[in-house]
Amino acid sequence: MKIVFASSNPHKVTEVNHKLGSEFNVIGLHDIGFDEEIEENGSTLVENAQIKARCIWERYQMDCFADDTGLIVDALDGAPGVFSARYAGPQRSAEDNMRKLLLELNDIDQRSARFQTSVCLILGGREYLFEGTVEGIIAHAPQGEGGFGYDPLFIPAGYGQSFAEMTLEQKNQMSHRGRAIAALREFLLSQRT
Repeated sequence: MKIVFASSNPHKVTEVNHKLGSEFNVIGLHDIGFDEEIEENGSTLVENAQIKARCIWERYQMDCFADDTGLIVDALDGAPGVFSARYAGPQRSAEDNMRKLLLELNDIDQRSARFQTSVCLILGGREYLFEGTVEGIIAHAPQGEGGFGYDPLFIPAGYGQSFAEMTLEQKNQMSHRGRAIAALREFLLSQRT
């Protein structure tokens, strides 16, 4: 089954392709020749996922899905939340975003946080929603070289290493996106029978 993942982030496309498995041929936006910026102006993660998926469906009429992920930090009243990708500004730099987050949390001991992912699937013109959440804490400094985004700062509950220190397999087993994509995969497989 061929399906478009409405993302131009090659790390996310690889991660999702790995999680969905060989039953699916997941292609990214570059693969269909879509190189525009989709304005994510929703007020929630669900709305942003819907905006991206609807844009691709309306333009190409191809089965597709999109996600939006937010890092929700309790001590910052839920920030950066829906603005996670552009927390430090429109340049969308992971380093700048992490630097700003650490600055905001300077001298704050309560560092509980969660990653949340919302996925909007459009299959045959019908919309379906899936979500995944993982609890954890924010480290005092980046840890590890892998992953992307806030991965070097996020330590999932019950673990002593950040997402950036884990293998892709380890991260996918517990991550917010991994959980949302697992639910998406289960649904897609159920639609094939």
